[in-house]
Formats: sequence, structure tokens, C-alpha cells
Amino acid sequence: MRPPPRPRAPERSRPDPAGTSAPSAGARGRAPQRSGSRARAGDGARSSGSARSSDSARSAASPARARPSAPARAPRPAPSPAADPRVSTTMAERRAERSAMRRHRSWRTVLVVVLVLLLAGGAGWVVGWSDLLALEAGEVAVTGADSSVVDGERVHEIAVAAAGTPLARLDASGMAEEIRGLRGVKDVALERSWPHGLQVSVVAREPVAAVPDDGDFVLLDDEGVRLGRRGAVPEGLPVVSVPLEQESVRALRAALAVVAALPPGLAARVETVSARTQDDVETVLRDGLSVRWGGAERLPLKVEVVRTLRQVGGDVAVIDVSSPELPVTR
Repeated sequence: MRPPPRPRAPERSRPDPAGTSAPSAGARGRAPQRSGSRARAGDGARSSGSARSSDSARSAASPARARPSAPARAPRPAPSPAADPRVSTTMAERRAERSAMRRHRSWRTVLVVVLVLLLAGGAGWVVGWSDLLALEAGEVAVTGADSSVVDGERVHEIAVAAAGTPLARLDASGMAEEIRGLRGVKDVALERSWPHGLQVSVVAREPVAAVPDDGDFVLLDDEGVRLGRRGAVPEGLPVVSVPLEQESVRALRAALAVVAALPPGLAARVETVSARTQDDVETVLRDGLSVRWGGAERLPLKVEVVRTLRQVGGDVAVIDVSSPELPVTR
């Protein structure tokens, strides 16, 4: 008796996406030709094969369920310049603030300059052109012009003529030059007394001698400047017997220098002064004492020697101090 044929192993079917296996086309075609036992055996084999296929499919699918895949990351958006940490929005803001501050400072500087110019212009107009600081005639004060050789009224007229002129624009040098040109004025100083005044200080020339001339006497100061003419010798002035001609100028200056160097007490006792030359000056006191001074050099020492010899006293008619180290008395 021949053994029954060995049943063929059923072909494994590929798992479909649903996880089930379908019989192959050959199996489906051969299934009707099998006998009942074979069919049953084949059905059993197919059942076991299907079970194994199902188990394999489940075992293959189980790892995927055991290890779930990581969720997909969303793509990063491209960083914008504002969100980029390498770009500082604070620096841009600072630059904008600095620009605004520069513009503010520039306008403020312009405004300050304009205000300063306006104030300076206003102050210059007030000081130099308005009447607010102008000279007033009642505010002019003259001192030192009460001398007998200075015309004080003329000095006052020259100063008052500038009334109404702003003190800042007052021509002080021109006014001073005009006053110096007056007879008897040696020097003058002008000082503005704000807001409306002017102080005029005159230095008058002082006559030190009177020189006879055509029946009158010409008053001279220590520099030989003529200060006026008098019909008589003013009290306290010595008479200088030196001609006023040009050839006697040096002798006259030496005589005037000696008189000017005398102390007030001694000068008041001098009656006459004579000088034939510039090195031969002689004075005669009111008590008759004659003092021979020689020239005008070393006058302080000569004056001291004369004062000492007068204090010693004695019957002396002449004192010669031409050489002050070796004075001679007679």
C-alpha cells in the first residue's frame, strides 16, 4: 500500500497593511482538487500557517508599539534681525538718542549764542548810544583850578561842552589835551564818574620867580614857562634879575632850578636871584645874606650845607657852596 503523499507546506503570505495574510494564488487554485482528508489536512496546515503568520506579523509590529517614535520637530523659523541676539537693538536706540542729543545741543548752543549777541548788542547800545549813561553838566567837578595862574572857568567850559555825550564815547584824550593847552595848566587827569559824572583834576603850574620886563613882572615856574604878567611882584616870590632873551636861557633855567630846590622856609626869605652864567647863580636873602650856589648840580647837598651854616650863626655875609664839600663863608 503506497503511503499518502506528504502535504505541501503552505506558502506564507505577505502581511497586508491591515496585518492579515491572504492565501497565495496557487493555494487558492489547488484547494478544490484536494480530497477531503487532504483538504482538512491542508485546512489545518493553512490554519497553523495563518496563525504563525499572524504571530510573526504581531511580533514584527510589537517593537514599533513598544518603542514609540519621537515626535517630529517643527522647523525653526529664520531669525529676524530684531530677534537675532548678535544684533543689539539697544545700540541702535543709543545711536538714535545720541543723534537727538546732538541736535538738541546744537539748537541750544545756537539759542545761547543768539541770546548772548542780543544782550551784548543791547548793552552796547545802552552804554554807547543811549542817553541813559550820558554826561550831565551838573555832574562835572573841577579840582586844582583855583590857582591864580589857571582859568578855572575855562576848564569847566571845556568839560561841560561834552554834556549829552555817553561817557563810554567821551573823547577824554582830546579834552585833556585842550585843557593842557590853557595857560598855567601843567597836567590834567579825567575820570568818569558813572553813571553821569566827570571828575577833572588839574595840576597847576606854580610860579617860583618874577622877572622884570618893560616895567612889569613876568611870572615863571621852575621850567621857565610864563604864567602871566603882573604890575607888581606877588608876595613871597623872589625877583630873578636875568634877561628873558634867548642868549640868557641857560642862566635863567639854572637860577629857576636853584629857587625851586629851596625849602619853603628858605625860599620865602629870598629877595633876589641873579645869574651871569649857568654856573654863577647867587641869591640874596631879605636879611642881606648872600649865598653863592654855583651851578644847578648837587642842589640837595648844597641846600643842606647852607641850612647847617645858618644854624651855626655868626657874623656871616656870604656863604659860598659852589663846592659843597669845602664851603666858604665870609
